[in-house]
Formats: sequence, C-alpha cells, structure tokens
Amino acid sequence: MLKQSLQQKMLQKLSPLQIQVIKLLEIPTAQLEQRIKEELEQNPVLEYGSETQDYDDDYGEEADTAESDIEKDELSIEDYIHDDEIPAYKLQAKNYSKDDKHDDIPFSSASTFHEQLVSQLGLQVMTDRQLAIAEYIIGNIDEDGYLRREIDEIVDDIAFSQNVEVDEKEALEVLRVIQDFDPAGVGARDLRECLILQMDRKKGETVASDNALEILKDYFEEFTRKHYDKIAKRMHLDDDDLKDAIDEILKLNPKPGGSLSSPMSRTVQHIIPDFILEIEDGEFLLELNSRNVPELRVSSTYSDMLSDYQSNKKNQSREQKEAVMFVKQKLDSAKWFIDAIRQRQNTLMVVMEAILEYQKEYFIEGDETRLRPMILKDIADKTDLDISTISRVSNSKYIQTHFGIFPLKYFFSEGLQTDSGEEVSTREIKKILEECIAGEDKKKPLTDDKLAQILKEKSYNIARRTVAKYREQLNIPVARLRKEL
Repeated sequence: MLKQSLQQKMLQKLSPLQIQVIKLLEIPTAQLEQRIKEELEQNPVLEYGSETQDYDDDYGEEADTAESDIEKDELSIEDYIHDDEIPAYKLQAKNYSKDDKHDDIPFSSASTFHEQLVSQLGLQVMTDRQLAIAEYIIGNIDEDGYLRREIDEIVDDIAFSQNVEVDEKEALEVLRVIQDFDPAGVGARDLRECLILQMDRKKGETVASDNALEILKDYFEEFTRKHYDKIAKRMHLDDDDLKDAIDEILKLNPKPGGSLSSPMSRTVQHIIPDFILEIEDGEFLLELNSRNVPELRVSSTYSDMLSDYQSNKKNQSREQKEAVMFVKQKLDSAKWFIDAIRQRQNTLMVVMEAILEYQKEYFIEGDETRLRPMILKDIADKTDLDISTISRVSNSKYIQTHFGIFPLKYFFSEGLQTDSGEEVSTREIKKILEECIAGEDKKKPLTDDKLAQILKEKSYNIARRTVAKYREQLNIPVARLRKEL
C-alpha cells in the first residue's frame, strides 16, 4: 500500500566557495601557482590583474563569511557589470601576466647510468645470445647500481619475453662480466657483495685492504653489528690494524650507481616559503610570499558581453540565452575562486600570527629550547577556527625566518613536566639528547639507561623506553651501533 508522508531533515551542505577554500588551504605555494594556472586555462572569464572597485564592494563581505553555513544568493546579470576600466599597463605590474615572456633555457644532459653500462658491453667479446642476456640484466639494475631480482626470476622473464631458454649458470656468468664494469660494485645483489666487489679491486695493494676484504667475506655480520672485539680476536689483529681495515671499508660506496646517475633524472624538491618573517626594532614583520598573493580579476570583456545581452533581452535567440547562461556560470566560478583565494590568504595570516604570538620567545632568537609545547587545539582556541583548518594550514607550509626555513609542523610538539612542575616541549628534550650523544665518548657510547639518568639529573624525569622512542625519532642508532674505534 502506497502512503505519502512528510519528513523533515537537517543536512549540512557546503557552498561552492567553502569547498574551494578547503581545497586551497591544503596546498602549499608551489602548488597554488599550478592550481591558478589550471583555473585560468579552464575559465576564460578569469584573468590576471587587479580587481575593479565594483567587485570589491559587492563581494568583499562574501569573502569574509566564506566558512559560515550561509549560502550565497544567486547572482544577477547586473552583478557582473563593471563601469570602470583598468589601464592595460597596470595589469603587468605584479606576478605573471599574459604579456610576460617566459624563455625555456635548454640544457645538455649526459648519458644515463644504464646507457653507460650498455656502452661498456661493446668492449666485451660476447655472442649475440650473451649480449641479449646482458642487456636484459642491465635493464633490471636500479639507479643505486643493485640487481635486486633473483637470477631464477630473470631467467624466467627472458624465456617468456624473448623466447630464449637460459639456465641460471649461464645468466650468472654474464652477471659476473657486468660486475667487472665501472663503477666498481655495480650489479651486486646485496650490500655485502657490493662492498666485496669494490674491495676485491684493491686486493694486494695494502695489508689494510686485504684485511678489509677478509672482514667483508668472513665477518660481515660482526662488522655490521660493530662487534670489533670478536673480529680482532679471530683475525689476530691489534687495534691499529683493525682500525685501518675498517677505514678502508668506510671509504667504499654503498650506492655505486649514484656516481653515474644523471642529476637531471633525480627528483629535486625546492622549498618555497609560504611566509616571510623579519624582525625590525624588536617587532615581527610577517607577510605572505608574493606568490601567495596573486592578483586575479573577472574579465571586463565578458561583463560587457552580458551588458549588451541585458539591453537586448527581448530580441535574444535561444543560442544567445544559452550563451548568457554559460557566461553566468563561468563568472560565478571565477568569483568563487577569487573569493577562495582571499579567504585562503586571510586564514593563513591569522593562523601564522597566532603561532608567532604563542612561540614569541623562540622566533626572537631561534633557540630550539625556547619552543613551548603547542598542539593544534592551542592555535584553534586562539583563532576560533576548527582544528581541521589549523591542520590544513600547517600541512606542507613553510616560513622563512632570519635563522632558516622551517615547516609549520616543526613548531607543534607535545609537552612534559619537569620535576619543578614546569612544562617543556619534547623538542627541547630531543635537543638535549642530541647534544649528549654528540659529545659522548664514541669508544663507549651512552646507553639509553645512561641517557635517561643524565636527563633525570637535568630535572627531566623520563623513562628509558621514552628515551629510546625520542632517539629513534631523531634517527640515531643504539649505543652499540654508534661505537667507533
């Protein structure tokens, strides 16, 4: 039986502007530039340049209330019409304009790592069959110079891809030839083999090199665990001979492929600061990176087009009405995007100013021990923004100061209480740990128990397991692996 009924629901709905703001808050300066370029390509109504005064008056209030739950009313054609024009020369003053000239500078690049290995095949006396096997093996060597696949897997691949039956012995013989190529150590299947291949070329040069080769072949596990006493006892070496042999090993390259890899093939991430902080007469001068403040506007050409359509409403054809709707949609999109950029700028500044105020003592000198414990909620309370907004702002954003460039996440840390009841940042404790380990006797490095005892003497009552956690976060190995001769 069908029955009609009324049902009332409350739904939270984000406006297009709110969605734009949320997405733009998450991206750093470098990606913001790319995002703006994409929007300019997709929306012909949007262009670089200062906005007109009419736009500021009509929509300034909407930008300030972007994160509220109030949806914007539908815009009329008159909202898009601008009476004043901006001289063309003003549109080329900042950022990028359509008149800017961008010349790509060509560069020359050397042959790649794999190309250099293949070129060395030409110096070998090999059959066509062996050459085919060698080229396939070289194709499986990674950029570090290692062959990280098992020989039996390569044999199977050659059989399937090239229809050539190869046994493991034949493939190993070809691999041995490749392992004689430069750089020394290339084609190794693990670190031990890589170091042995390099040291084998120094065999007979000195007593130290011969001892180093024996250590790698017979006592590699003891070497990696730094059980030097066992090695010295079994090889009947005194401290000086053992130290000389270890020094020979430490000179070897654990990633031989890196010496021939083209720098152009490596991914280099350039950090572009989102904020620039300067101190003048003891006062903070904070500003957004100029790349973070693009000047965008709605094209006056499309405003004029709508104005013309507005004056001839009665005589409009169906195609003209569709054109009006298309332009209105693009104008809506352009204005939402400009407002979202504005809101992004305002939110970034509000959050960064709150962080500056909270960590004022640290930003004056850059002394890491001056960092106060600070979590996302602390800044959310100061700015009356949601924690998720603070998280988006701090993610992948950087600030340039007079003592370096730092990610915003660097300034957030948990807190611990000292014996006197004072709350200190865990970053301060990590700094003390680093200083203790840097100044330790490397022949007798400090254990986690000893480090916990030292911190306790400094009024930081921390358990050994907590010390171990902080040490691991600092990428510092255990005491045994820090031991030196």
